[in-house]
Amino acid sequence: MPSEKRQRQDEGRLQRLEAQRAEARKGQRKRQARNIAIILGLILLVAAGFAIFSADDADDTEDVTSDSTSTEPSEDGSTASTEAGDATVVLPGAGASVTGETPCPPADGSAERTTEFEQAPPMCIDEAKSYTATLETTEGDIVIELDAANAPITVNNFVVLSRYHFYDNVPFHRIVPGFVNQAGDPVGPTPGAGGPGYAIADELPADPATAYSPGTVAMANSGPESGGSQFFLVIGDPGGALSGAGSYSVFGEIVEGQEVSEAINALGGADEKPTKPVAITSVTITES
Repeated sequence: MPSEKRQRQDEGRLQRLEAQRAEARKGQRKRQARNIAIILGLILLVAAGFAIFSADDADDTEDVTSDSTSTEPSEDGSTASTEAGDATVVLPGAGASVTGETPCPPADGSAERTTEFEQAPPMCIDEAKSYTATLETTEGDIVIELDAANAPITVNNFVVLSRYHFYDNVPFHRIVPGFVNQAGDPVGPTPGAGGPGYAIADELPADPATAYSPGTVAMANSGPESGGSQFFLVIGDPGGALSGAGSYSVFGEIVEGQEVSEAINALGGADEKPTKPVAITSVTITES
């Protein structure tokens, strides 16, 4: 039978051994936890890298789309690189709608705000008269002399929509520095994708080489005979993008407020989105 001293020594060895084993288990758990953390970190890193490259790929696709339209004012939504919900673009939303034939609105501006039509308007202007449009914007007023002689269909369309208050509080959803300021969509669903519900015939300039000088006002479109309500104010024509195509109906010229149009253009970002909200608050048509 072991002596009491020997028994205490054995118990001490067992306690030390158990402590060593516990310490070893603790170290093993730490190593496992560290390894799991490393693995999880690697997984997150790979996932983050994939997300970054996916975002880059999406941006590249958007850039290609923007590049292909940055010199082509359009109404197919691709020009509205401004994303839905962007704080710098606030659409006023839908007004009343007209079914069947579109009646000529009162010239005194008393018509209800209307944004949806089944048919293009009839000829409501007098082609023998002169028309001007005053765009009151958040940056100042722009006065446009409308060219009813050379573009009666387009001018009539713009006058009718203006008298229906179609353009009230409509934003400049696309601003391309040095090129154009584009507006004319109150309803979306994404800024730049909407229109009045119909299309009008093109009235293309006879001499595109000289038609798109700074201050020119022309219709945006997504191809032949597809213009509706969106239009653009020309700031410049880099590379002859407009004059080379000649596929946009010119219907007016800024006679006062080109500096306001240029101030609006200065608010355009590299992504063609405005850097702050800028909109047309109202359009007043004057005839003489």
